[in-house]
Amino acid sequence: MSAKTLVFEQFARVAKAMASANRLSLLEALAQGERSVEVLSKATGMSVANTSHHLQVLKDAGLAVSRKEGLQVFYRLSGDQIVDLLGSVRRVAESHLAEVDRIVREHFDKFDSLTPVGHEELIKLTKAGDAVVIDVRPPEEYRAGHIPGALNVPLSELPTRLKKLPHDQEVVAYCRGPYCVLAFQAVEQLRQAGFKARRLEDGFPEWKAGKRPIESGE
Repeated sequence: MSAKTLVFEQFARVAKAMASANRLSLLEALAQGERSVEVLSKATGMSVANTSHHLQVLKDAGLAVSRKEGLQVFYRLSGDQIVDLLGSVRRVAESHLAEVDRIVREHFDKFDSLTPVGHEELIKLTKAGDAVVIDVRPPEEYRAGHIPGALNVPLSELPTRLKKLPHDQEVVAYCRGPYCVLAFQAVEQLRQAGFKARRLEDGFPEWKAGKRPIESGE
């Protein structure tokens, strides 16, 4: 067997580990920051045993690493390039699979058909004081890392926090990634309440992977 074939077999291990909707969901969750198996189980709706199995597959393929703290096992992505890999898979599927286009039109465009805000545009808007950024992920994900200056407004709290948001600025919402419905739903609620609102083109993991500044904590 040639050296090239041996290397390609290892590449195939990575591709095989990603060939599961459940494991892709776990990678998206891990892209928010380090999580315990139990927290990842709740985030993905899988049993703890099933979650642990899928995480081990990701670890064996070099996509995730783990550490033990007492009786709990915590996992994180092995590197920011994993987010780039997920983005590449997404873009190829969006460009070449008609089924992806159909799903997006039927399930996402109904929430928001406007062009989302890009990273560079967001930086310009915030520097000019023309936009306020809200992170609609759960507090623990926000504390692990967020866009500088972003306000943590979990979707469940948005209705009671509307009075504190400015009407003279655009509100830009983001969450876990380009297909995270939390941002879509937040923008829909904001527009219904009379705000000028858009969503970020992707989410926090992509912002971080692009070597943009981030903050952590409250």
